[in-house]
Amino acid sequence: ESKHRRRGGDPKTRSTELGSAVTGSPLTAVLPASTTGKKSLVLSSETRKELAKQAKVTKDERRAQIDERHKYLISRLADGIGLSEQQVEEAIISDDKFQLIEQFLAPSGLKKLLFFYQDVLQQKSHASLRSDGSTDSSLQKKLFITMGSTENFTGACAFFLRTPDKVITASNISQEVNFGIFGCTNGNILQGLEFFLSQIMIPALKSQQNWGAVREGLKSSQIQDFLYLVDKFVGALSSSRQNIEDKIQLTNVGIDTYVSNLQNPSDYITAG
Repeated sequence: ESKHRRRGGDPKTRSTELGSAVTGSPLTAVLPASTTGKKSLVLSSETRKELAKQAKVTKDERRAQIDERHKYLISRLADGIGLSEQQVEEAIISDDKFQLIEQFLAPSGLKKLLFFYQDVLQQKSHASLRSDGSTDSSLQKKLFITMGSTENFTGACAFFLRTPDKVITASNISQEVNFGIFGCTNGNILQGLEFFLSQIMIPALKSQQNWGAVREGLKSSQIQDFLYLVDKFVGALSSSRQNIEDKIQLTNVGIDTYVSNLQNPSDYITAG
């Protein structure tokens, strides 16, 4: 699967041997520095066709794996981000981290599944390498699966959460899997998280009637303490954000000449 490119392409070009240096459609290669000649910069049409054929086979295999659980995830992503379900499906079956979805849905699987939807640098269609090794590329919106630790977060983050002790089925996925989304406007992740918690999560929690084993519900001191701590955490986020936005910036006030004219202690006293 490492030879295939997910939809829209990866912002980083892999540089490997000719047979595996694949970066998009049409497929191009970064050859050793000793290789010269314009024609050698582009994979042969036969190689392109073979790699495209392999990519199509992989996508068809993944599409065949999609069941009602996948369709639920796709529908939530489409609604939350504002894409069509067809666009979301195409994005995930083209993603080289597709297996994370299977690991999330598996018994005792991953607790979280993350997606970023943001601008990424993508190679333009029918672009070939320039003589300096660069390609024509531009920023385009892209939906992709992420672990959340390797890519910079600059757009919207959609996430699914589950409890690992439950088997996720088509009939219970809407109850056992939680979905949420928050943004990172202008790179301000604190503001996005603060808005998500204060405007969505806390109101939802305070209106929650069923608290599982805690039969007293909102009247329980445990629940009240929990909600208090969540409120306190949001307050800390807000304070941190304001401190960052309102940080003190020292500027040059241009007093070098004035200070240089101070000759004796009385001058300093007068200046003070």
